[in-house]
Amino acid sequence: MADTSLQSLYGLTFHPFQPDIPAHALWEPSNVGHFIARVEKLVGYGGFALLSGETGLGKSKIIQMIAERFRHRDGFIVGIMERPQSTITDFYRELGDVFDLNLAPANRYGSFRSLRLKWKSHLDQRLLRPLLLIDEAQEMPVTCLTELRLLSSEQFDSHNLLTVVLSGDARLPDLFREPALVPLGSRIRVRLVLRSYHRNELLAFLNHQLSVAGSPTLMTDDLKNVLVDHAGGNIRVLTNMATDLLEEGVSRNVSQLDEKLYIDRFTPHRSPGTRTSSKSKRP
Repeated sequence: MADTSLQSLYGLTFHPFQPDIPAHALWEPSNVGHFIARVEKLVGYGGFALLSGETGLGKSKIIQMIAERFRHRDGFIVGIMERPQSTITDFYRELGDVFDLNLAPANRYGSFRSLRLKWKSHLDQRLLRPLLLIDEAQEMPVTCLTELRLLSSEQFDSHNLLTVVLSGDARLPDLFREPALVPLGSRIRVRLVLRSYHRNELLAFLNHQLSVAGSPTLMTDDLKNVLVDHAGGNIRVLTNMATDLLEEGVSRNVSQLDEKLYIDRFTPHRSPGTRTSSKSKRP
């Protein structure tokens, strides 16, 4: 759908339900502010934070919020791993790219030492640990998670050089029950488990998205209630339905999205002559 259609028909400055919404427009659930505040404190002494929850609850957007908040700090290092499923060799190669180091993955000890020196230097200069964000962390091999734990601590595990936020779906917490990962699981200092949202929270999300995009009256109140009641507490389900309705509204050139549009779009229509019952009546 062309942005020009959204602008001319509804006055939207951007699509409110697409993944690439501007960072300033991200909706912050009520329990997320406390989690981010604890992560901000965590960079002072280092360690691990864990964000988990079912698919479609907005974990990646929360990671984006954290990244944006720290990027505005002058000289602060924020690293983002984009390939969590890497083997140990590629794991070191990506860490080198993230922290602007020319590592030789074949020289494991040299890479290990270079990363730690980089983090120590940042800590000495900023008095804060660098921050590493890993989304879809449930895909990380056990060997890489273990290596990350060893990399980020020194002085017999009494001193942390790095702050790490691990984000993943509901499988991620279960990983730390594996014997090899129990030592890492016991070191996670900050946790947030996302649950299905209540309808009032989903309504707040809808109102926020429409308002920051520039058209708070785009949907009728009845339509908003119908959408949140059919979303199953899941933001992704809600945004998918809203996107479908927005595209339908543009194609029909309607001035406002309403409940009738929802019924037309999502209610199956019977073909003419279709029986209402599978049992035929006998004469």
